[in-house]
Order: sequence, then structure tokens, then C-alpha cells
Amino acid sequence: MPSSPRHRARRTARRTKLFALAAGVLLAGSGALLVPEASGAPAADAGRHRTAEGARILAEEKAGARTLDLTVASPALGTTARVRVILPKAFDSEPERRWPVLLLLQGAHDDYTSWTRETGVESFLADKDVLTVLPSSGPTGIPTDWWNFGLPGAQDYEAFQTEELGRLLRERFRAGERRAVAGVSTGGYGALALAARHPGTFGAAASYSGITDTTAFGMPTVLSAIVAREGKLPGALWGPPLLARANWNRHNPAALVDSLDGTGLYLSQGSGLPSEDFGNLEAAVLEGTLWGQAQGFARKLKAAGIPARVHFYQGGLHAWEFWEREFTASWPTLAAGLGLPG
Repeated sequence: MPSSPRHRARRTARRTKLFALAAGVLLAGSGALLVPEASGAPAADAGRHRTAEGARILAEEKAGARTLDLTVASPALGTTARVRVILPKAFDSEPERRWPVLLLLQGAHDDYTSWTRETGVESFLADKDVLTVLPSSGPTGIPTDWWNFGLPGAQDYEAFQTEELGRLLRERFRAGERRAVAGVSTGGYGALALAARHPGTFGAAASYSGITDTTAFGMPTVLSAIVAREGKLPGALWGPPLLARANWNRHNPAALVDSLDGTGLYLSQGSGLPSEDFGNLEAAVLEGTLWGQAQGFARKLKAAGIPARVHFYQGGLHAWEFWEREFTASWPTLAAGLGLPG
């Protein structure tokens, strides 16, 4: 754990500096938005990816009293991926019991250890009867099925997290049928997108400073910057934002609001600016970039008659000290979706 919340915030600010600067440009009214690329547009989801049956756990390493790190061979990814699992306290003493599963998703340019590195989630969940799973979403932190210009072997983090891990957790860790998902930043996008694209799979979904509308003003540019920073061509994600708008919408929580009906929802977002923490101006700008779309997403939920717990707050940073607070506040929503007392 870092020595203080301020240190965590500063590290997050450094990590997101490039995208905060891009966001600042967008807020100023410039920036290349929805620029077509030279490639064609992808067709509808074509089921190009492998099935869950071939996924297997290659190794388990102890990372704490109740924490294991798994190495998983994933056909959906075409490679191995790491997953951290936090076992419930009674896992060994109740060998016949099946456990609800909470997925906690990372943000961009981070990894599967982020929740345990940056927060006290292990302590918070110590008395909760839940199997907690921190899966890799890749270096971009966007848990999706990549288009990859239509080429075979495109990585599918969505199938990895919903299908492959689901089966492995049932077989190895006695996972039950109840699931909830929560995430920060791009992981917040992932929580809403996975719940919307797989209706009925998750009893609850929580987004903390997440991207809620991938086609909102400036968001294609921000997402392209995230992808480009990891050495990938931006069009590899879902195709050119303009020519492949249909595919972008198939992965856009704001365009899939109706599919979230029946899912317990928690949505939190800070305004970023004005911020009293001038040392973290970049993280404040990035947080503010997501402010308008979060409010628009909440209005869409309300118009559709879909209830959600919403917490919009003034100021705040795109940083763990705020996300940890929001995770704690969202626990009653997540617990209800998991069938646990809140």
C-alpha cells in the first residue's frame, strides 16, 4: 500500500498525465474527433473468438493469507493472463458452499493487482461472504472484444472475463451463480458494458469515474490516446469511430441503457475542476472530462425508468482515494446484487 492517499493520487495523476492533457485540449474545443481511418468498418459481432472450454489454470501462487494469483491460459486472448482471487474467510471451513463472485476491474495502464495495491479492499471484504476476483483487462484496461481490423486472433477480454473465468471459478473455487462487477476509469466502462452486453449475468454493476458514453464529445479521442499509448493502432479497438459507429454503439453503455434494466447500478463521478489540489491538476482535468457524459448517462437511465444510485460530487480527482471511498459507498448496491446483506 502507498504511504498516504496523497501519494496514491499523485501516482495516478502521473500515470494519466497524457490523457488529462488530451482532455484539456478537448475541453478547449479542439481535438480530432470521429476521424475516419483508412480501414473499413467492422460488421456486427461475428463470434470470431474461441469458446470457454479450453481455458485452464496453469499456476497458482499465494499472494496473501486469503489471496491467490492465477496464471490462466486463455483461448479468448490467445495467451496467458493473470488473475488475483481473494477467498472468503470461510472458504476452507465450508467446503460444500458456493460463493457469489465480485469482479473488480482495473483502469488504464495498470494491472490486475491495482485494487489490492491501492486500496484496503482485502480488509474491507474480510467479513463479507464473497469470492473477489481481479482479472487482467490488458494494458489499456478496456475489457472488450478487440476488432483488430477483422484479423483472426483478436483478443477478447470480454469473453475471458465473463465466460472463461466464469467456468474456471465454478470448477476451482466453487463460484455460485450470483455475480456483480465494479471498476474504475476504463474499468468503470467495463463494468457497465459487461452488464449491458450480458443482461442477467450481473446482479449489480458499479462505475467509479468510468467512461459511460464512448461516442460522447471527445471520448473517441481519449480512447484513441489510451490505445496508442500501449503501442496499438486506435482503429484496432472497435474500428474507425465514424465509419464503425454501429460497432462503437454495440460497445457503448449509453447506447445500451435498456439492457441494464434489472441490474442494480451505482454511478459516481466528480466534477474535477475547480480543484484545490493544484499538484494534481492533470487528474482533476481528466475527472472533469467525464462529468458531462456521466450526467447524461444518468438522465438516460431515468428516462428509461431504470433506477440507479448516483453520486455526483464537486471537485475530486481521477484517483484512487476517491474511488476507494466510492467503492465503500457502493457496497450496499453490490451486496444486493450478490444476494448478501448490505
